[in-house]
Amino acid sequence: MHDAIPFSGLRRRGFLAAASGAAALALTSCSGGTTTTDGAGKGGATPRRGGRLRAAFAGGGASETLDPHLANLFADVARAKALYDKLADYGADLSAVPRLAEEWKANRTLDRWDVTLREATFHDGSPVTARDVLHSYRRIADPAQAFRAKASLEPIDLAASRATGERTLTFVLKRPTAEFPNVMAAFGAYIVPEDASDFDRKPIGSGPFRLVSFAPGRNAVYRRNDAYWDGAPHLDELEIVVANEESARINALLGGQIEYAHELAPATARAHEGQGQVEIVRLRGSAMQAFAMKTDRPPFDDKRVREAFFLIADRKELVDGALSGAGQIGNDLFGKGYEYYADSLPQRAQDLDRARSLLKEAGADKLRVTLDTSDVAAGFTEAAGIFRDQAAKAGVTITVKTGSKDSYWSDILDSGTLCCYRSGAMPIEAHLSQRLLTDSTTNATHWQHKDFDALYQQAQSTRDKDARAEVYRRMQRRLYTEGGFLVWGFADWIIATAPKVGGVERTAPANTLDWARFDKVWLA
Repeated sequence: MHDAIPFSGLRRRGFLAAASGAAALALTSCSGGTTTTDGAGKGGATPRRGGRLRAAFAGGGASETLDPHLANLFADVARAKALYDKLADYGADLSAVPRLAEEWKANRTLDRWDVTLREATFHDGSPVTARDVLHSYRRIADPAQAFRAKASLEPIDLAASRATGERTLTFVLKRPTAEFPNVMAAFGAYIVPEDASDFDRKPIGSGPFRLVSFAPGRNAVYRRNDAYWDGAPHLDELEIVVANEESARINALLGGQIEYAHELAPATARAHEGQGQVEIVRLRGSAMQAFAMKTDRPPFDDKRVREAFFLIADRKELVDGALSGAGQIGNDLFGKGYEYYADSLPQRAQDLDRARSLLKEAGADKLRVTLDTSDVAAGFTEAAGIFRDQAAKAGVTITVKTGSKDSYWSDILDSGTLCCYRSGAMPIEAHLSQRLLTDSTTNATHWQHKDFDALYQQAQSTRDKDARAEVYRRMQRRLYTEGGFLVWGFADWIIATAPKVGGVERTAPANTLDWARFDKVWLA
């Protein structure tokens, strides 16, 4: 067993997709994921085989597990990706790309999907079969368990779904679902063998690495799987170490104890960028930054007040101040750069005169409102202070209330009227279904409109992709005009590597296939 690097602990954790902790759902040709050719670092464009990469993440302490269906933190997912595969995964634009599924095809009514698996083997040499897939999904869906992908797999009638051959199966769905590939790409929907049991001591996956050792809260060591279906990794070994303090991660990188440091603050990146000691990788568009307005209660039950708040925001000032410039401005819609994003809508800019006029029309020209925030996410308290000062110029008095980091996400879901909000990468379809339908479980803006729900159902049952995209654009135009999310920016996700590291993808947001893709990384 290899000893872990002695980092000090901290409870700060790198959570996955939704700020609320909700699981994400996720048609393409049968190509694999994209990878970089030159990547980060000074390793040059030609990969070199050999060596051990040591990568530091914030972790979850002694309770950590290698059960891929329990993956929740970024460290969990990095470990799971080393050992396992999903049927599909998210490309850089958050569309689904094939992985263990070689191809998929829907029937005319979009409620049955035939999937063909590629030829792949588990680490013990046994083939990945349709039975393993059904076992994995039924395990995730077990009502007695709390696996992350359970909500994502809900559209599947697993009792009716069946294997039709060794590498073919038919998924029967409960309703027409055009975006079923997103379900197969869902966070945590990894495929495990039918007889899998001892995940922490003898995990058997189909992934690019095999486990050597695992010490929860400390480290996990892996060795290259030469028989990996997508090509053997360049590295001989991978070690994922736990370092909860950001300062511990950057100091270990500077000291040569690690070669990859995950999740750095903008100020840290700015201090070291261009100095020659480390390479900074900015994964653009990884985290939506927003204020969420409760649309079912005063004052935000009046769409004129919501529009006024859209016009109060100086998005550049928020990005520069709250994110130290490490991001791009938003336009009150989730998913900038993702598949189906309505990029034809005009960029909204601050207009204080129009905001004052709208507030006066709504009888809210002396409006007072409380803005809930917390230290739960980087930039939240800074954004709250900046927006408070911007609102004052429109005659709005905002009182900033700082809540508990431990309970913030549950507290703001139903209480209050205005709060700071963020989300990691997920398909726009998943954002709509999880947060903006009448029965969505993480509907932080309480946006509840039956006609909007009907548009979502229409999109899901529309077979033609262009026609489906137009329905999604209609939904986004409605949200842009009168929705409850004031999306002011998209934060970069920041990683640092040693200069000798090559092959780190620079265009894939966190949570996507090519993020933490250590089978494509090499050491010069």
